[in-house]
Amino acid sequence: MNVLIFPIQLVAIVFMIFAFSRVWLRAREGSISRGMFLFWILVWLLLLVAVVRPELTTQLAKKLGIGRGVDVALYISIVTLFYLNFRNNVLIENLRHEITRLTRIIALGQK
Repeated sequence: MNVLIFPIQLVAIVFMIFAFSRVWLRAREGSISRGMFLFWILVWLLLLVAVVRPELTTQLAKKLGIGRGVDVALYISIVTLFYLNFRNNVLIENLRHEITRLTRIIALGQK
């Protein structure tokens, strides 16, 4: 089996290893939950598989009735980014409400 790695694949693999190391370090220091750790590890592993074996995304695309493998990757990426954006917005809104509540408690307590 002759495997040819293109320069862009090598760059992507190096970046994914870097990203994996950041996730690993954040998990070790307790900055992210176990669920988030597993989510990001799954994301980076799936991307690694897609970069190393791009024909798999083409096969998935054909099964889903989509023309090209890169289109499947883009659709999944866009949906995932929208979901993560939604989660971040909910988190920010909850923090805003909590800050407002704490500010009122502090302001009333200092009168």
